Amino acid sequence: MDHDDTTVNSTATVHYPCFVEFMGKFHPEIKMSLEEYFVKNFDPGILELFRNIIGMDEDELNFEFVYWNEYVQKVVPKAYPGIKEILEDFRAQGGKLCVVSHSYTANILRDYEENGLPKPDL
Repeated sequence: MDHDDTTVNSTATVHYPCFVEFMGKFHPEIKMSLEEYFVKNFDPGILELFRNIIGMDEDELNFEFVYWNEYVQKVVPKAYPGIKEILEDFRAQGGKLCVVSHSYTANILRDYEENGLPKPDL
């Protein structure tokens, strides 16, 4: 199972708000809608967005990563409606629940627990 934006609504409710907050504090000249953020997140990709469009250097990229990591520890994305039932039905039929994601394991487990989802098989 994919995690971000498949199981939980993380980009719209966690990653984008964090981006807006960071830009507001450190790059107030950057304004981007959620739709634009989604598009740029995939093409050219988040690192290219930060480096080539916003103009961050490696030090600022590292600072932004720390800022983002602290933010995602505090804000738990909500599971999409119906996903709990889908996962429970899958598990009840003998399915093994595996998660593939760029997210950290600890965050995935927290998100599953906070949303009352069945714990993935480890």
